Amino acid sequence: MNAVRSPMAEQLARRMLPATIFVASAGVRAGERDPFVDAVLAEDGLTLGERHPRTLDDLEDDYFDLIVTLAPEAHHAALELTRSLAVEVEYWPTQDPTGASGTREQIMAAYRDVRERLKLRISRRFLPPEAKNAAD
Repeated sequence: MNAVRSPMAEQLARRMLPATIFVASAGVRAGERDPFVDAVLAEDGLTLGERHPRTLDDLEDDYFDLIVTLAPEAHHAALELTRSLAVEVEYWPTQDPTGASGTREQIMAAYRDVRERLKLRISRRFLPPEAKNAAD
């Protein structure tokens, strides 16, 4: 629903990758903005700003070299969307932290875990070895 994992990954990638790389996130369906995403991004000095969840139809551009999906439903939708296109699609299974329960700190820990795993995946996939060490 483009409310948790994908916008988090978008902001992390925008910070970690060169500005010349276009990064956008979208979901199969639009959801509601999640305040825990804002909180864990703020811990890293990032913000969603005025950005709200959006769908694939909301994207201004429909040409991509690579689509990274983080949830099974999104992966199936991306494969269907790109069936007749020369676009690489990668699936990075990523836990949905919205199912976390307990204290606020326990819930935040689940969101932090997703943030840190996404940073690692982005680093391993897109950064040269010397930059990976700096990102770790």
